[in-house]
Amino acid sequence: MTANIIDGKAIAQTIREQIGSEVGRFTQESGVVPHLAAVLVGDDPASAVYVRNKQRASEKASIKSTLHRLPAETTQAELLELVDRCNTDADIHGILVQLPLPEGIDETAILDSVSPWKDVDAFHPDNVGRIVQGRPRFLPCTPHGIQQLLRQGGVSTIGAHAVVVGRSEIVGKPMGLLLIQRGVGADATVTICHSKTRDLAAITRTADILIAAIGRPRFVTAEMVKPGAVVIDVGVNRVDEKLVGDVDFEAVREVASAITPVPGGVGPMTIAMLMKNTLVAAKLAAQRR
Repeated sequence: MTANIIDGKAIAQTIREQIGSEVGRFTQESGVVPHLAAVLVGDDPASAVYVRNKQRASEKASIKSTLHRLPAETTQAELLELVDRCNTDADIHGILVQLPLPEGIDETAILDSVSPWKDVDAFHPDNVGRIVQGRPRFLPCTPHGIQQLLRQGGVSTIGAHAVVVGRSEIVGKPMGLLLIQRGVGADATVTICHSKTRDLAAITRTADILIAAIGRPRFVTAEMVKPGAVVIDVGVNRVDEKLVGDVDFEAVREVASAITPVPGGVGPMTIAMLMKNTLVAAKLAAQRR
């Protein structure tokens, strides 16, 4: 068996085109251009690439994008002041603070300071709580992108055992929350594993859908995967100047029924969902006027 490749790049392209059409209709009807403000602190090369890709995707979807680039020496108070200005600027609908932030800045305090109505990453506790209750304002970009990959890849989640390796606030926890909800792309039985999980391989081998988001290159081996499972690789690690995922791709693709590549899998979907959330934020702002 050789796994089918779930092409996140192609699926994201289709979704972005659909979002671009929706943005055009919304702007024509309302006169409002959705506007995403991105904040980049410091000069981390990977972060700069991520933000640049998000800006390019915004432009292609006819979404206005503004980058606030700040030096690494920026204080927490200065960053909070900028976020506050973006919060009160009616022309800005979505705010993205690129992580990680430099040492000395409390990431939680910064993310909590973003208005829940402009929190297009869905990190604010108000938005997280709404996800828990099954009535989200925004859906977290990477987990929602994974849901779309599964749907577009023809993978049924209904009654499936989904194992998520990793419990981060960005991917692991919200991924579990989305999959356990009722409805399309959900209704799964979910297990979340982490660094303290006992006999991890025994659990991952029970997964119909295995989602690796642990941040360790090629951590998931073929022996950890049930034959025929669907494997979603969220990891982005640089090894010998090459990007690799959290899954040993070449070995696991001989066991799985479907797998996402790195790059070209989950990453493009995250950006597509960010565009979708920015449009939703603009629509919500128009309704609240």
